[in-house]
Amino acid sequence: MGMVESVATDKVIVPRPEGCKSRPRAAVLICLFEGDLGELRVILTKRSSTLSTHSGVAAGGKAEDGDVDDAHTATREAKEEIGLDPSLVTVVTLLEPFLSKHLLRVIPVIGVLSDKKAFKPIVNPTEVETIFDVPLEMFLKDESRRWEERSFMGRKYLVHYFDYETGDNKFVIWGLTAGILIRAASVVYQRLPSFPEQKPSFKIAL
Repeated sequence: MGMVESVATDKVIVPRPEGCKSRPRAAVLICLFEGDLGELRVILTKRSSTLSTHSGVAAGGKAEDGDVDDAHTATREAKEEIGLDPSLVTVVTLLEPFLSKHLLRVIPVIGVLSDKKAFKPIVNPTEVETIFDVPLEMFLKDESRRWEERSFMGRKYLVHYFDYETGDNKFVIWGLTAGILIRAASVVYQRLPSFPEQKPSFKIAL
């Protein structure tokens, strides 16, 4: 489940969990590179099935005390999970925060990998099962999308699922990851998706 924070007036106030001094924060790297046909592609990971939460989402994780900012969190996590050297990534922009189903505030960080050949993946098997990449523009199209309607705090919204096949492998990109990638693709390509997103607006209590 992925819900974007909004400054819209029609929104639900999500309270801070009792006993929590501050809202838990995380960052995820949306790492783009140019494919063989000149298309923009995004690096994704299939999370290890042994993890209790966020199985199947893209690389990223919670902020740590030593992190300078959200970009540092995202690139650090990418290095720990898939061996991506932060020096190979140029951070372009940060998107508005998303709220996970665990009430974790997730900051998407868009970065560009200028030299794909210089990236030598080293998978951390305790966190990542495999690495793959998909065309970013896919998340603006309806061809490979499925959806289901759910509700949260009395508001209905859509959960999007994108099916992707490469070789003998089949992947499903959904929920929070799908929502973030729809937004990232909309920003990069400067156009809305060809389908309704139907996402509720939330203001998170800090």
